[in-house]
Amino acid sequence: MQLNVYLSGEIHTGWRDEIIAGAAGLAVTFSAPVTDHAASDDCGVTIMGPEADKVWHDHKGAKLNAIRTRKAIADADIVVVRFADKYRQWNAAFDAGFAAALGKSLIVMHGPDIQHPLKEVDAAALAVVETPAEVVRILAYVIDGRL
Repeated sequence: MQLNVYLSGEIHTGWRDEIIAGAAGLAVTFSAPVTDHAASDDCGVTIMGPEADKVWHDHKGAKLNAIRTRKAIADADIVVVRFADKYRQWNAAFDAGFAAALGKSLIVMHGPDIQHPLKEVDAAALAVVETPAEVVRILAYVIDGRL
């Protein structure tokens, strides 16, 4: 079985690299948002021209990023969404909701300290984990049934 997995969520730690490295040898293709924060924030004005008002600057970038995100989530078999305690990831919550609305298999990853504010997101997930290693174990199990 070949899986297409989209890795959504916080961009300040190496959790994506841990999952990708741990899944080496598994039949998995990974995709992700642009994780260069400056590029993600400034893509709209860099490509389509400057904006005097920050709201329109952000609006252009968000729409361009949405093209990539929508396509990647639509193509995914599994969407993994990582929430961290340091930053509020509204975009990650949106990605989780979008994936759930599309009927995608959703894995949510976060620490126990933010379980309460994410209870509705967790309720939509098929698995809630704390570590990249747990995600890799889920992928291995789903692909070939091994524990």
